[in-house]
Amino acid sequence: MRTFGLTVLAAAGAMATISTAAQAQQEQVITVPGFADFLAVDGKTVWATNKGRVERWSRESKLAEVAMAHPCGAMAIADGSLWVADCKEGTLNRIDIRTAKLTATIATGIANPKGELNVVAGAGSIWVASDAGGKIARVDPASNSVTASVTVDPGTWYLAFGFGSLWAVSAEQQSLQRIDPKTNSVVGKTPLGKEPGFLAAGSGGVWVQEQGDGTVARIDPHTGELSGRIKVGENLKWGDIDTGSGKVWLRTTDDQVFVVIDPKTMGVDKRMGKAAGSGALRYTHHGLWTTAHDEHTLTWWPKSALKGKSDAGS
Repeated sequence: MRTFGLTVLAAAGAMATISTAAQAQQEQVITVPGFADFLAVDGKTVWATNKGRVERWSRESKLAEVAMAHPCGAMAIADGSLWVADCKEGTLNRIDIRTAKLTATIATGIANPKGELNVVAGAGSIWVASDAGGKIARVDPASNSVTASVTVDPGTWYLAFGFGSLWAVSAEQQSLQRIDPKTNSVVGKTPLGKEPGFLAAGSGGVWVQEQGDGTVARIDPHTGELSGRIKVGENLKWGDIDTGSGKVWLRTTDDQVFVVIDPKTMGVDKRMGKAAGSGALRYTHHGLWTTAHDEHTLTWWPKSALKGKSDAGS
């Protein structure tokens, strides 16, 4: 990542301030020891998975941490709680976001113990891929119990909720599956490219990384048909994807930190930052959070920085 002109904040709760208005217009890098990776936005703060813990960060300091055996995958915030998969224990853990206390541990099973997965919220439930053979657990936050098990393609563990449906990707079967939460069943399926991975539902479509092809596929949420593809790089291994403000935000590993995709032109609008290895991202109306776990950083990109010029040609 770039370091010139950045404000670098110490971790472990050390306080720092932004010294000038000019610095406030640029990305702000926070040093986070360990392996900060997946993110969930909590107002002006963000939760991050780390080695043996999840942590809550503001732009100034670490605010809280909760010990876990192996927090993994993308997280969800719903019903006043942070929902996190534990890949070692095979559980879905519930953390009160006000007190930073673990309030429930639910034995769901985890489909991908390597940690590439999503916990998502939608239709009054929490969803997590629970068995590599092809199962998704539906959890009721009122009772902290599994209320349904959805049968899906083997190798399904990437999830997103949007347009009234749960969307699930199987890298093994190269499929996007649409699940009706009213029936807890697959009601549509779309073939995908090589090694599909993380996905997001919003900005007019369901957007799926095709990691092996270096492309992002757009699926029409109403018809389930492939409606376009965007070539981003040689591959899109790992990384992350989100939507917001009519754009698609894609965390990459090669070439840059992230790219901004314009759904109207179906092209890459911006390429931001120097390559910093793998990590995650989450969009907010005020800016973008990214992690780079190999560089031990969490970065805040304010709206002013996102409106700037690309760091690389598109």
